[in-house]
Amino acid sequence: MSRFRTIDDLEASGRTVLVRADLNVPLDEGRVGDDFRITASLRTIGELRRAGARVVVCSHLGRPKGPDPRYTMAPVAARLGELGGFPVRSAPDVAGEGARAAVAAAAPGEVVVLENTRFAPGETKNDAALSADLADLADLFVLDAFGSAHRAHASTVGVAERLPSAAGRLLAEEVVAFDRLLHEPERPFVVILGGAKVSDKLGVIRALLPKVDGMLVGGAMCFTLLAARGVEVAESRVEADLVPEVRAVLESAAGSRLVLPSDLVVADGFTPDAAHRVAPATAIPSGTMGLDIGPETAERFGGVIRQAGTLFWNGPMGVFEWPAFATGTRAVAAAVAEAKGYSVAGGGDSVAALRAFGMEEAVSHLSTGGGAGLELLEAGTLPGLEVLGRWADGA
Repeated sequence: MSRFRTIDDLEASGRTVLVRADLNVPLDEGRVGDDFRITASLRTIGELRRAGARVVVCSHLGRPKGPDPRYTMAPVAARLGELGGFPVRSAPDVAGEGARAAVAAAAPGEVVVLENTRFAPGETKNDAALSADLADLADLFVLDAFGSAHRAHASTVGVAERLPSAAGRLLAEEVVAFDRLLHEPERPFVVILGGAKVSDKLGVIRALLPKVDGMLVGGAMCFTLLAARGVEVAESRVEADLVPEVRAVLESAAGSRLVLPSDLVVADGFTPDAAHRVAPATAIPSGTMGLDIGPETAERFGGVIRQAGTLFWNGPMGVFEWPAFATGTRAVAAAVAEAKGYSVAGGGDSVAALRAFGMEEAVSHLSTGGGAGLELLEAGTLPGLEVLGRWADGA
């Protein structure tokens, strides 16, 4: 994993510091619906302010294909100021005249939030011109967006190639947490995977399976694995094109460490109030689909989780947003919260579930990055960390 400088290594007083934060939060009718990521970004922004820096914050929000008023950063900037207790200026664009004017008007200790980086067409292409325009706004760059560090975008990698750069507090803490999973984890090392698609996690399954003592799989992704074992899964979601690859993983030397559900909550349809019942995983009734792990599986998973020395959880066990299908995820969350070992929960749904159930305080580390965490566990590094490492090496 790359070595990198942190904000402790920057002389920020009197300088303009561009901070790439992860403020990609859900909006509900123009208001921030969940401020977990905003709160997580405050430590770095606050320390730079107190050090006398002019702080310029940038982030993407959603996946707009250009300027779209539904994804403006204005409500996020307002919430950042409310939570931090300091005034925040909103720039009208990403790196144009409006942004330059807003930054020029800011005094040391003040904060400017740029408009949604995805409003600029060159962001996701790591466009050289956009990277240069962003770099021109500041003297120093701090990458604090762990949730975007796996993307080689203009606001993550492009700027860091042009300005003296360091990691923010959040990014540094995330790397420490995942480093603990990757290197000499306390045994037993247990990974819990859920969510909709096995395609999102096949790489990390292959990378981690030889290193773990047990990998518990629930959520819709388990049905592709069950299908690969020859189980008839009725109407449950299956990524049929991946069945041969998944079968090869199951048949590999470490395949026995993959633990699949023994029972499921199956429903007559994909609706919150669908008729549902518990069925054996090997006898899913025709015409039904699995929407949660069953009580036997929840108890079995819980027993393994509570005995773990190190835990990583990414993805819910079912459609936990619907009460009828939340029991499995709640049981796993409770077991993770009760476990005595070191625990990391990554991915928006896992963290959202822990917070919804009031169990987040009992987890050792709540990660702000889902895809980034999975890629870090799979590859051992990220594009954003690689470019920071060049500055540590004297770039």
